[in-house]
Amino acid sequence: MSGGELDRERIRELFDLRKSVAEWNGGDLTIDPHPTWHELRESGPVLEGTPHRLTGIDRDLLWHGLNYPERPSFSVFSFEACDEVYRHPEVFASSAQAVDPTSGEIGHETSMLSMGGTQHRRYRALVQPSFVPARAQWWIQRWIDRTVHALIDSFQDQGRAELNVDFCAAIPILTITGSFGIGVEQALDVREMLKDPERVAEIVAPIVASRRAEPEDDLISVLVQAEVSDEDGTHVLTDPEIFSFAYLLLAAGSGTTWKQMGITLSAMLQRPELLEQVREDRDLLRLVIDESVRWEPTDPMFSRWVTEDTVLAGVEIPKGAVVHNVLGAANRDPQRWADPDEFDPFRPPKSTLGFGGGPHICLGMHVARAEMTVGIGALLDRLVDLRLDPAASAPQVTGFYERGVAEIPVVFR
Repeated sequence: MSGGELDRERIRELFDLRKSVAEWNGGDLTIDPHPTWHELRESGPVLEGTPHRLTGIDRDLLWHGLNYPERPSFSVFSFEACDEVYRHPEVFASSAQAVDPTSGEIGHETSMLSMGGTQHRRYRALVQPSFVPARAQWWIQRWIDRTVHALIDSFQDQGRAELNVDFCAAIPILTITGSFGIGVEQALDVREMLKDPERVAEIVAPIVASRRAEPEDDLISVLVQAEVSDEDGTHVLTDPEIFSFAYLLLAAGSGTTWKQMGITLSAMLQRPELLEQVREDRDLLRLVIDESVRWEPTDPMFSRWVTEDTVLAGVEIPKGAVVHNVLGAANRDPQRWADPDEFDPFRPPKSTLGFGGGPHICLGMHVARAEMTVGIGALLDRLVDLRLDPAASAPQVTGFYERGVAEIPVVFR
């Protein structure tokens, strides 16, 4: 792959959080929600209402679990309460109704993201082995490393770059589409088609047919050879089941890591001492990435549906309600972390909720860490005197239900 094969302006259009395409989830908002989230947490770990309304955003936004106006909503702001929600999936379910992956419908609603209990465990187990830490080198050697270096090749001789568009945005989409056998020339098409799952299925269908006939060493081949067991016996995945798997993995793979990488790079570049420490000792990069995921998780809220009357942090929650776990607030809970608003990679290690928690903890978190580690490490290796462009505005985290840095202008030698 050559970095020059990608259309920079199209990447900018598809991945700019400020564009109208992201207004529905608050992508155009530039507020810092954390001071308000601290105030809300102090008034109670669980409050009735949606996160954006409680934060003072007086307009409708859409995100996971928000399109149920007929159901009571409760937002969760403390680490302890969010963690409790994740630890009890039998009470706090991952979807409003049962999931039928064989229905023929394609999308999040029929994927393992919405499954629970035994059904979720069975389907997740089919792909989990491809996403464990021991498989990181498979991802790195086959897709991540060559993508990272091809992108740097495309701007290294220019002495400047905008790392969000020139670098961060492209790595995850090219990694996940590459693992599906989708060529570079179609990668951006896939990103654009994510709002239409049927069109994604049209791209994936011929690859599925080809891999059924002759498997290769890629993710689609893993899916076509997988067998799922249920009460009716054992069966290979149907095409619709594979298409829903593919849609979920493509959406998640191309939609989160690039933003978290941008947040991580921005934090490092605005702390030159830390940047130099990491340049000298790459083992520190893991600490920096984990602190970034705590400090500013790119997707700061996910919802759960309440299956029975219950009590959460002293608040009565009725059956049928929707609970919104505000992970961005939980990860800055002063009851768990001292000086939680500070970006401090050297703080005592503690688990966070940046990748979620419980049975639905992010499937691709180890691949995401590999993409960020290889990507940022290569920048430090190849770009001498890498620093923020002094003539440009400093990077700023924007958005609400999707948080990220719109631009990271840098110069180097």
